[in-house]
Amino acid sequence: MAASAPATAGELLRIEPLDLRFPFELKKQISCSMQLSNLSNDYIAFKVKTTSPKKYSVRPNTGVVSPRSTCDVVVTMQAQREAPPDMQCKDKFLVQSVVAPAAIAVKDVTADMFTKESGNRMEEVKLRVTYVAPPQPPSPVPEESEEGSPSRASESENGDGPAGGFTRALRERMEPHEKSSEAGALISKLTEEKNSAIQQNHRLRQELDMVRREVSKRRGGGFSFIIVIIVGLIGILLGYLMRS
Repeated sequence: MAASAPATAGELLRIEPLDLRFPFELKKQISCSMQLSNLSNDYIAFKVKTTSPKKYSVRPNTGVVSPRSTCDVVVTMQAQREAPPDMQCKDKFLVQSVVAPAAIAVKDVTADMFTKESGNRMEEVKLRVTYVAPPQPPSPVPEESEEGSPSRASESENGDGPAGGFTRALRERMEPHEKSSEAGALISKLTEEKNSAIQQNHRLRQELDMVRREVSKRRGGGFSFIIVIIVGLIGILLGYLMRS
């Protein structure tokens, strides 16, 4: 809608505004309104004309304003395919008003009432058209909840932002330490298993030596079959442990 502008101080109708301001946009219909105020005790008939009737539609373009009342007139500019040079508009509007018979109906308002030949006292007011830039939508501002901005919380969780950078650096320093701890535990376990195997191997060698000494004491009777089996089993077990 048009912004307010100085109104006329006419004797018949007070018209506001005198400058019809259209926020111009290509390929879009744009409307602007004016208000006709009747400050007298007479019925005032009016007619709205324009220099570009194909470009604008006026509703209502004729009518009657009752005593001490107002009437709103809406002017709609059809969608334009091209912008005028320098956004300058030369279109004009003319509001004609005459004193009408009391309680006259809108359908009884004729074009002859607005001619000089009718003898009616007629008043004419000219209005100009101005194109203005359309209002710009406000830039969106992210809203923050009481617990803080969701975007900042997301940045911290994902490792973005100042807090996220610190968390990421701390994680990078801790990961090698954790890996070295796991490797140290594995090495300790393997060392213990190796020492245990060496001790078992040592005990088996001692037992084998004892068996050999026993065999040496019984040379007169030769090796018994059971002793041979025991020695063989011990040898197999030693071989298995040595491979491990």
